[in-house]
Amino acid sequence: MLSTNQQYDQAVASCNDIFIKKTKDYGTAWRVLRTISVVDQIFIKALRIRTIQQLKAQKVGDDIASEFKGILNYAVIGMIQLEFSSATVEELDVETTALLYKKNSQLAKDTMQSKNHDYGEAWREMSQESFADLILMKLLRIKQILLNDGKTLISEGIDANYIDIINYAAFALILIEEGKH
Repeated sequence: MLSTNQQYDQAVASCNDIFIKKTKDYGTAWRVLRTISVVDQIFIKALRIRTIQQLKAQKVGDDIASEFKGILNYAVIGMIQLEFSSATVEELDVETTALLYKKNSQLAKDTMQSKNHDYGEAWREMSQESFADLILMKLLRIKQILLNDGKTLISEGIDANYIDIINYAAFALILIEEGKH
């Protein structure tokens, strides 16, 4: 059996593969997205997962795993966008984009490892429905932070919420791979 770190790396690698291929196809057109637009893209995907879960049926081909991969990739985009001063029409080359993806996904993994130590991998007992709901909650938190001009009094910032979204999506993908959902 693979370790959590190995499973996590496999989940993120499958997302990274899609991300790099789409970067080669489309470039970094996502650089024009402001934070609220990235949040809305993730929101749409999380709501679709929730609808499929509730209806137990879908009419569009992309399955739930594909949506979690999209969520993870958009959360990485959100992290990358936070590093730049503003959203703009600026093309990044594939190599730079790959490095930024790796840096931000590693930050999420480091956070996962620390939290796994303290929480004892409690996520393994969670449902896919909970991951979708928690992602939606994190998105609503980001929207509120944006309404507060990016300021928080005692809470984590936008970046911490994106990191949690990356990790929830990775956990869901691991459990789907294990056949638990």
